[in-house]
Amino acid sequence: MGPGYFPSIAGGMLTLLGLVIAVGTLWTGGETIKLEGLRALLLVHGGVLAFAAVIKPLGLVLALLFLIVISCFGSQEFRIREVIVLYLVLVAMAVGLFAYGLALPFKVWPI
Repeated sequence: MGPGYFPSIAGGMLTLLGLVIAVGTLWTGGETIKLEGLRALLLVHGGVLAFAAVIKPLGLVLALLFLIVISCFGSQEFRIREVIVLYLVLVAMAVGLFAYGLALPFKVWPI
């Protein structure tokens, strides 16, 4: 047992639990996903994928901008002022915690 043992076991258990829940829903007669729900699901996942794709070349601050703007388009109640406040608060928290507090080797800016 090395340092990656517990995360591997926890990840495997969470994957197994997700599969059990997903397969279980196939046998129950529930509601179908509405178009609005599918749009939000795809845009939030797209925001996360965009974040992952641009964090190395663009840095943490701009990658969070991609994540938040793309994900916010998944909501029908999209307000630009709320998005700006959310972005500023999350950037301050992420940079403060990860770059300075934990001293993780993240690029904060593209330079």
